[in-house]
Amino acid sequence: MALSLQFIGCGDAFGSGGRFNTCFHLVGERTNLLIDCGASSLIAMKQLGVERNAIAAIVITHFHADHFGGIPFFILDAQFFSKRREPLTIVGPVGLATWYERVMETAFPGSSEVTQKFALHLVEVPVGGSAEIENATVRAYQAIHGPADGPYLSVRIETEGCAIAYTGDTEWTPELIPVAQDADLFIAEAYFRDKVIATHLSLNSIEENIDLLRPKRLILTHMSDDMLNHPDRVNFECAADGMVITIE
Repeated sequence: MALSLQFIGCGDAFGSGGRFNTCFHLVGERTNLLIDCGASSLIAMKQLGVERNAIAAIVITHFHADHFGGIPFFILDAQFFSKRREPLTIVGPVGLATWYERVMETAFPGSSEVTQKFALHLVEVPVGGSAEIENATVRAYQAIHGPADGPYLSVRIETEGCAIAYTGDTEWTPELIPVAQDADLFIAEAYFRDKVIATHLSLNSIEENIDLLRPKRLILTHMSDDMLNHPDRVNFECAADGMVITIE
């Protein structure tokens, strides 16, 4: 069985193009996980008919709301509505345990103290480290998306003989080279076409370094209105909410 990936949401933080926040659903014979879970992700999953209880793990790249803000909704839906009983693992940067409590309490005060009816495992992975979860290896690399070191991650997920790479949110950094090299799928932020700013990646930066990145397949995501409306966008494979691709 080949892996499949569905873009539950591929938008930026501000709903450019009317798109949902970042959330990708990776499924294979032994794999069922989310990559990021932005604030609107539960709505999008229900709209697409995703079986949430089958999701064994969620990989978080950083703690901004458009990538992490959907966690309270996912957890409470699992507790009270989808009646989850299977364990759930959340993998994220160092500080995940503290940020988990913070996001739960911000969204629903008192919710972090509720004991779930399913086992919840929080796994922190440092930059340069890796975690083994649910038949997959998650490798973490330093992304540059704000002051100090964030923590912000780019990730490479290896499972069922395939490598799926994702920039997360980041400006250009050489750290992206080992993330993407020879990956079966490289999902890359392309916030702007050619404008270079701190914290975000432009398509120009990707093109200038594509010979070093050399992924087998490149799909652009997390596009601002600038990129969504750029006529050059038709020359690249771009994510769309609900789009499903096969990875072989």
